[in-house]
Amino acid sequence: MNKEKLVEWFKEGNVSIPKLLIVNYKALGLNEDDFMLILQIMASLQGGNSFPTPTELSNRMTFSDTKCSDLLRRLIQRGFLEIIEERDEHGLFYEKYSLNPLWDKIVQMLLFEDQRKEEITLRNEEADLYSIFENEFGRPLSPFECETLAMWLDQDHHDPVIIKGALREAVMSGKINFRYIDRILFEWKKNGIKTIDQAQKHSQKFRQHQQKSKQPNDQSGEYKRTIPFYNWLET
Repeated sequence: MNKEKLVEWFKEGNVSIPKLLIVNYKALGLNEDDFMLILQIMASLQGGNSFPTPTELSNRMTFSDTKCSDLLRRLIQRGFLEIIEERDEHGLFYEKYSLNPLWDKIVQMLLFEDQRKEEITLRNEEADLYSIFENEFGRPLSPFECETLAMWLDQDHHDPVIIKGALREAVMSGKINFRYIDRILFEWKKNGIKTIDQAQKHSQKFRQHQQKSKQPNDQSGEYKRTIPFYNWLET
């Protein structure tokens, strides 16, 4: 192998292709022709040619000049590619291709996918919440109870985990009814409680306060059996 030729090949450099583009170009609505043309534009941009002509692109591909022009126009129309103006060191304007619209679409797609997964998780948690309530009540929920549960989620924006915690508190107190649970949620929200850890600490302080206020002034020294605190919020 010619050593000088090998050096020239290395000097040509590499083209960096984001894996997200390779994996998601189909999901973005791009086909193989679009994808290959985008790669050629990326190679040109990274090689210092910021505005390759359809002919220059066609010379590297099996596409004709006309097809390259059509693909370029379609990519621009669909918002994957844009032509921008910049100034050179002499203050003269020149045109160049920008793939920023493509990267923006990938980011938006990923954000949408994350949001969709969060919504699915939330719906599953809400469905599970109804089942937990019915299991604790030992019967199907009434329409009014279902409406109340939906109000806690949609209007009051209580986290399903917090609602589940309030239900457990009601069970521990022997007061399994929606009015009592609603009161717990109201108190927690009033005290800025948004997490299970905060609810746990608040509940523990409340019970300790109740225990102190109910202690009799018995100085006889008689042994009193105490019931250990059950940490229902522990996961």
